[in-house]
Amino acid sequence: MSPTTIWVTVLAGSAVCLALKLAGHVVPGTWAAHPRVARTAALVTVALLAALVAVQTVASGRELVIDARLPALAVAAVALVLRAPFIVVVVLAALTAALLRAVGMS
Repeated sequence: MSPTTIWVTVLAGSAVCLALKLAGHVVPGTWAAHPRVARTAALVTVALLAALVAVQTVASGRELVIDARLPALAVAAVALVLRAPFIVVVVLAALTAALLRAVGMS
């Protein structure tokens, strides 16, 4: 891609994001308070976060990679199911990844 194409794409994406944010301020509050809209917004947020976690866990560039991140995510999931505090979840996941990388699992 040429630098011009990249900049046009970045600026167009920025304009779309700005328009969406402005639309959020223009939409009447009664629309956002509707139960279906609130439920959908909550589900979309969870779905986007789950997709981000999945991609960051098993992707490296354009390849799928199974490394220390996957067991660390599993440990974090177990800690969350056991209702551990968030900082404990993060520390357990980090320790798991660090230990696995120390023993040679990339």
